[in-house]
Amino acid sequence: MSMADRDGFIWLDGEMVPWREARVHVLTHTLHYGMGVFEGVRAYETADGPAIFRLQEHTDRLFRSAHIMQMKIPFTKEQVNQAQVDVVRENKLPHAYLRPMAFYGSEGMGLRASNLQVHLVVAAWEWPAYMSPEALELGIKVRTSSYTRHHVNIAMCKAKANGNYINSMLSLSEALSGGADEALLLDPEGYVAEGSGENIFIVRDGVIYTPDLTSCLDGITRKTLFTLAADQGYEVREKRITRDEVYIADEAFFTGTAAEITPIRELDGRIIGEGRRGPVTEKLQAIYFDLVRGKVPQYAEWLTLAK
Repeated sequence: MSMADRDGFIWLDGEMVPWREARVHVLTHTLHYGMGVFEGVRAYETADGPAIFRLQEHTDRLFRSAHIMQMKIPFTKEQVNQAQVDVVRENKLPHAYLRPMAFYGSEGMGLRASNLQVHLVVAAWEWPAYMSPEALELGIKVRTSSYTRHHVNIAMCKAKANGNYINSMLSLSEALSGGADEALLLDPEGYVAEGSGENIFIVRDGVIYTPDLTSCLDGITRKTLFTLAADQGYEVREKRITRDEVYIADEAFFTGTAAEITPIRELDGRIIGEGRRGPVTEKLQAIYFDLVRGKVPQYAEWLTLAK
């Protein structure tokens, strides 16, 4: 079944539209030039019903991305929050992946965008874990990409912009073709940046390190990890990281809305640590999976019920 051929509803420009009728014209500007912004959001099954994880933070980032790209979203943050709750509820989803996206319409073609209308869509569908249970337990194989992550004066790295992900798709395709599960991209100066769609952390002598955000997206799961780690007594430091520092780390893992917390067991044929999920990763992963399912009252404010 294709993404277009499904039952259910999609929120489009303020209205709940039957799934198969949520269409745009082939000359839609964003389809041609990639100028749009989006979010990837997760709703998890809890004892009280489906709950969207860090809804407000995702919506805030969507609006920041739009501001960076000079796109005026014609709805308030409150309306966008409600739209996400509504699509989960209307589609009767126990758990879901949500995709809010702002895009330009078909009012014109060319590089000038001043005459174009900004549209907003929110879709939600059931989506199992991005990584397999085996990957979450045993870790994944990663390959350093031949593609460089964006320079800050070439792409707007703090915007979750549609066109930015060409770089991600190329690097992931290369990694998969080479027998790896995921890619690691370096910044223009050769330091570790992030995965194709994830932030990266390493653990060395009990301290957790992660690259600064110069060439990286300001990940919401990354922010969550900072809080969880601090609450468990771990120190987290932002610093420049070289690829050989990853090789000799005790542990390494990716974070992201899709990837959640995924251990890395190998980079470029070098085994990391014991070649499996390490104790720090395992502890943080367990807390994360409990909290998104509403089992940790301490973090209940991060969950928005959608029932």
